[in-house]
Amino acid sequence: TESQCLAKAKCIITPLPKQNRPPALPISLKVLVKMANIDEDFYSRQLYVLGHEAMHRMGTANVLIAGIRGLGVEIAKNVILSGVKSVTVQDEGVTLWTDLSSQFFLNESSIGQNRAQASLRHLSALNPHVQLSSHTGPLDQDLLMQFQVVVLTDSSLDDQKRFGDFCHSKGIKFIVADTKGLCGQLFCDFGEAFEVLDQDGEAPESALIQKISQGNPGVVVCSDDQRHGFQDGSRVIFSEVQGMTELNSLGPVEIKERGSYSFSIGDTSTFSKYERGGIVTEVKQPCTIHFKALSETLTLDPELLITNDFGKIDRHKTLHLAFQALHEFVKNQQRLPRPHSQVSSCISHAFIAAVKQFSFTAQGELAPVNAFIGGLAAQEVIKACSRKFTPLKQWFYFDSLECLPEEDIHVEDGLFNGTRYDGQIAVFGSKFQEKLGRQKYFLVGAGAIGCELLKNFALIGLGAGEEGHVTVTDMDYIERSNLNRQFLFRSHDIGKPKSEVAARAVKAMNPEMNITAHQNRLASESEQVYDYHFFSGLDGAAAALDNVEARAYLDSRCVEHKKPMLEGGTLGSKGHTLVVVPHLTESYGPAKSSSKKEIPLCTLKNFPHRIEHTLQWARDQFEGLYKHTPENVMMYLRDNNFMSRTLGRGDVEALQIFSEVWGSLVDLSSGGSRPRNWEDCVHWARLKWETLFNNDIRQLLYCFPPMSHGLPFWSGTKRCPHPLTFNPGNVTHMDYIVAAANLYGQTYGISGSTDRAMIRGLLDRVPVPQFTPQSLTIPVTDEEMEESESDEAGGFNSQKELTQQLSSPSLKDNDSNFHMDYITAASNLRAENYDIPAVDRHESKRIAGRIIPAIATTTAAVSGLMCLELYKLLQGHQSITSYRTAFVNLAVMYFVMSLPSRAKPVLKHQHCSHVFLTCHYFCLISQITTVEGIERDWYYINFP
Repeated sequence: TESQCLAKAKCIITPLPKQNRPPALPISLKVLVKMANIDEDFYSRQLYVLGHEAMHRMGTANVLIAGIRGLGVEIAKNVILSGVKSVTVQDEGVTLWTDLSSQFFLNESSIGQNRAQASLRHLSALNPHVQLSSHTGPLDQDLLMQFQVVVLTDSSLDDQKRFGDFCHSKGIKFIVADTKGLCGQLFCDFGEAFEVLDQDGEAPESALIQKISQGNPGVVVCSDDQRHGFQDGSRVIFSEVQGMTELNSLGPVEIKERGSYSFSIGDTSTFSKYERGGIVTEVKQPCTIHFKALSETLTLDPELLITNDFGKIDRHKTLHLAFQALHEFVKNQQRLPRPHSQVSSCISHAFIAAVKQFSFTAQGELAPVNAFIGGLAAQEVIKACSRKFTPLKQWFYFDSLECLPEEDIHVEDGLFNGTRYDGQIAVFGSKFQEKLGRQKYFLVGAGAIGCELLKNFALIGLGAGEEGHVTVTDMDYIERSNLNRQFLFRSHDIGKPKSEVAARAVKAMNPEMNITAHQNRLASESEQVYDYHFFSGLDGAAAALDNVEARAYLDSRCVEHKKPMLEGGTLGSKGHTLVVVPHLTESYGPAKSSSKKEIPLCTLKNFPHRIEHTLQWARDQFEGLYKHTPENVMMYLRDNNFMSRTLGRGDVEALQIFSEVWGSLVDLSSGGSRPRNWEDCVHWARLKWETLFNNDIRQLLYCFPPMSHGLPFWSGTKRCPHPLTFNPGNVTHMDYIVAAANLYGQTYGISGSTDRAMIRGLLDRVPVPQFTPQSLTIPVTDEEMEESESDEAGGFNSQKELTQQLSSPSLKDNDSNFHMDYITAASNLRAENYDIPAVDRHESKRIAGRIIPAIATTTAAVSGLMCLELYKLLQGHQSITSYRTAFVNLAVMYFVMSLPSRAKPVLKHQHCSHVFLTCHYFCLISQITTVEGIERDWYYINFP
């Protein structure tokens, strides 16, 4: 109801500190009700990064972005996609040719129009939940007072100081972002005392307890199945501890790490003796950060300047002074330095080479630099609105001056030509622009990173010349959840191929773009399309993929054909980039096995102790009941070789498959499981509930009673379960019945229902057999499970009997939308069996669906870094010091930009005539002398 939503909204939304904050705008009841309900389909991946509470806080924020050139529109795009309440874009200027180098929502027809107004229609289409408006007048204090966050771009130092002091005094979060050619800066001031509720956004760590000592300090030893993940100073709480129950009632306790599986706490010498069990869980602690106004931070204060590139350890200090000198130059000369002309002599005391390059390129407008700085700046806006993640304190500088050619560019090359690439020509010259247009590139993936890369390709003119071309392939189709990150797509594109829609969108941005869209999966089966001739004609490839195997495959093809590759990926607020240069840098290499430890089968089947275990169990149940069995039945009905092929899989597996197929084809009344009507579906679901959550648990306890031979069997990671009693008044119990019955009915083409009152009536008529324990041997380890499966293989006669009973009725497998309903309910019921804390549907979907958290800010930043490496490849740099491998975590403003690893050398055999080096694959043309004579052959060596 509306009153319930209002109450929920009031509980979730935490008010900002009252001191120095601007007067709150009136919030209507309808807005509060809307805030209590987040569009989980639209914000799906982002919710896994920010969480519901942070998103609710963002839903109250009004943001002003001043300056809507390339950097401003990048920030606006990311902030709008993030889901704040409103965004106002301000710009007094009109569109110039140089703007088209990086402002993707302007085109030739926008020349002479106000930038804010010309961009508004495109910005408004990004997110229907965000209110958009434009302001074409100058900034003033009355305007700023209407916003909780103010972002300045393309502004003078005088304006930055003036408005910065005002915002600091009024508690308005203040951000300055600027780019000049290949350099960028970012500044944050969130007030005198800004409270951060969650510093890193990581899920709280938890661990099972194995032992706790009585002493000062007490030592806690955790189970050895997983490292505890705590750090010195972490605060934890205890629950379910038996014996030393005093810990269960303590508040958060500070710990001191002693190792990967143990830590110490306070004095436990007076506590009761520890017996068994217990869970220790991290408690996130808020912190308060104090900021200075911009005018107070212009001196070189190491505490306020972040180092990010270990190849240029002091560059941030140089740029801090250089940007201020540039502002002074502009103030005096009323213009930026001309392309490839030195800035004023007042900075000659600094690092001359870097400052010279900075001044040479100051008029430049580069899409990749704006993408990177714009992603970072938008992330800081999110922090200011949500109070989640650690904000920048307070200056960040970035440069990629290695992108410049090794030789000087002539001044005439830097003159503007009245084209959309003028902002880029000001940095690299017209000859480089022509080279960009001739490139032939292959982009694999048109998802989040793929959309950003295509946008950058269009803006920089990659493949936009007569000889150039970009090929993009992606086999996926657009879903609604894509719209929050993959900004080239709109709601009317849902259901269409990603690659086709993305190609059309960037062609509209830059009509000169030569691009072809494919819907092929890059793998061995598509090698007839992407063959030797295709790769031989490329200048390079870019990977915008979401799995390691596909990246490794593309890498292997690039290595085979000696083509450079750009690679990047994201995981929530984290991102990385890698450039592969033939014969120079390490390649991506072959796919490695997952670093995540596989869950033992015995844990899944009988001894779960984490929600991940119950969710995987529920997923296995779902796939077995509604996916594998119907598929086997369909193959039995359609494939004449199904029987013989299944028998070849082994006795145990064949017996199980035949049993499931037979049961699916025989009516319930005849001993099978095939329903005749909706009532049969409910009947089946009720009995399945009883089997899974009552009978199976009782059988397990019969085989493993709590005390065995005087010793507790259920200890450590083995949590003692308890059977559940079905209660139609329990929501989770009924959730399972509704989802299971509907899915089962759909498998057989029977219409279902979600009418719970009617379903409860049907449940009253279901006879539930009494449980009778059996004398079974239940395996405790995976090894025992394998042995028991071999012993249970049985004779071949049972399979023949089942085979003879199989018939051929028609079967309709119609997938529906009860998948996550079933998995969530089944997982939470099993969690209740084992006293494991349940999780909601949204979190269940993330874990069971193995969904990768994602947010537009990280994607934009990563794509920008990838395209900067593209500049270097086109320059033909052969020094490894020019290239960068990057790892970033925008949640905590952590940046590591380092030199890529060199291709590993191989010791050359005395008979080897040639050695072709890459990182992981080596091709040796060998001349080997044998007894029979001289033999020439190829040898392929794979070094993991």
